[in-house]
Amino acid sequence: MSDNHYDLIVIGSGPGGASLAYSLAPTGKRILNLERGDYLPRSMDNWNPHKVFVEGVYQASDTWYDKNYQTFHPGLHYYVGGNSKVYGAALFRLRERDFDEIRHVDGVSPAWPLKYDVFEPYYTQAEQLFHVHGERGEDPNEPYSSEPYPFPAVAHEPRIQALSNSFTKDGLHPFHLPLGVLLDEKDGKATSTSACFRNPYFDGFPSPLNGKADAQVMCIDPMLAAHDNVTLLTNAYVAKLDTDATGRTVNAVQVERNGAKETYSADIVVVACGALSSALLLLRSANSKHPNGLSNGSDQLGRNYIRHNQSVLMAILHEPNETVFQKTLALSDFYFGADDWEYPLGLMQMCAVTHADQIRGETLPSWLEWLPEMPFEKIAKYSMSFWLSSEDLPRPENRIRYEGERVVLDLTENNMEAHDRLKQKLERLMGHNGAHPYLWQRKLYFGKDIAIGGTAHQAGTARFGTDPKTSVLDLDCKAHELDNLYVTDASFFPSIGAVNPTLTIIANALRVADIIKKRLGAVSSIAPSHVATKGCT
Repeated sequence: MSDNHYDLIVIGSGPGGASLAYSLAPTGKRILNLERGDYLPRSMDNWNPHKVFVEGVYQASDTWYDKNYQTFHPGLHYYVGGNSKVYGAALFRLRERDFDEIRHVDGVSPAWPLKYDVFEPYYTQAEQLFHVHGERGEDPNEPYSSEPYPFPAVAHEPRIQALSNSFTKDGLHPFHLPLGVLLDEKDGKATSTSACFRNPYFDGFPSPLNGKADAQVMCIDPMLAAHDNVTLLTNAYVAKLDTDATGRTVNAVQVERNGAKETYSADIVVVACGALSSALLLLRSANSKHPNGLSNGSDQLGRNYIRHNQSVLMAILHEPNETVFQKTLALSDFYFGADDWEYPLGLMQMCAVTHADQIRGETLPSWLEWLPEMPFEKIAKYSMSFWLSSEDLPRPENRIRYEGERVVLDLTENNMEAHDRLKQKLERLMGHNGAHPYLWQRKLYFGKDIAIGGTAHQAGTARFGTDPKTSVLDLDCKAHELDNLYVTDASFFPSIGAVNPTLTIIANALRVADIIKKRLGAVSSIAPSHVATKGCT
């Protein structure tokens, strides 16, 4: 057999690809993991707000087009570990009701063909694998779980604890944000043996000392260290997937690496490039048997793109905010509705502390004129930032596609009234928590405008289902029209709820890994370890 033939090829090393490969590595099967980028360089620039947010040095340089053919740079990161290298590590389970049909003012969030009970054991494995810190029973909308969080919640610092207490007095139910971070604490302080410590460079920053529970740190590195049957190739861009004459089997993976063209093959091929890039790969792999792209007989490939309606809102406080590690609090009381609104609103969670260089790169709102000549450093010191997410609805016309060589992302916002109402809720809450009555919506985040370039919560584009006429993947996340092609990023989502999608991606990848194990005749398996190499955020 050719040295270029493997039992399994996994395309992409983000959470969906890395988790699946990690789960399958102990089987001894020959596995090839292809990553279009390289390892993210470790340097002090990782903690430089101007480099990370204003210059966007780690962001992909690709130029895409919106529906009006205006150019933008997508918020993608081509590195080992994928977008998880810069994620905020908030690792939520979808709520149990998110798997059912939910009515919104603008339409319906469709039901999933599989329900929460199928994913629950894999959510538990995912939380163990990615070192999730949290506290069961605080979040009023959390789904049932078979085990507690593997690590205790990251404690609030005094100003955030005071905010939590205030929310509680308002009759709300604030809770500790579930976080994937390699941090050991006692009484809210890093222990003497913990390599991690609280610092203000977390949400959106890479971790130069590998203390964030990202896909590289938790899956790729330990997998390669323990299993010589796994090979990782970096700088390996997959240009196209070829099929055999029947069109039912992917028989070649065409790779461009370091200026050369290479071809690999495998019994099973898993695509996990991220919902946008995976759809693009399948679209550009069109051939005579699949003229509109691989497994696109339904014409749904690339469609139903969802990414949350999101805002980063900054409050200006009357007193300095001395918090160092701010991303520890969340609020879900309005997730499924409110006293004055029958439809779901969404989730509030803290952002990391704001840095002066981030503010300097923004256009200041007119109401900040009441702060005459206040330096950016002082504005940052008096600030407190929140990330708000509301559900957007899958629409066939919201899609990623090629137009010639151009990549076009068609996106029309929907369900925005719910998001606007969620903003108003936060504004009122912060008004009696020592904040200026207006919140500043920060447009610059990861060096981009959230509205179109903000693709951090990308999902949809290859939804799974039982009917090949309306879906791209079957319930095993295998392409309906091919026998050996699977997709394990968030492409398979029929809807996205309003919580961060990464833990669901990981859980589903572990689920599909078990399916592939059986198919490969591999019976050996290990549960994800509760112990991982510790580092510093």
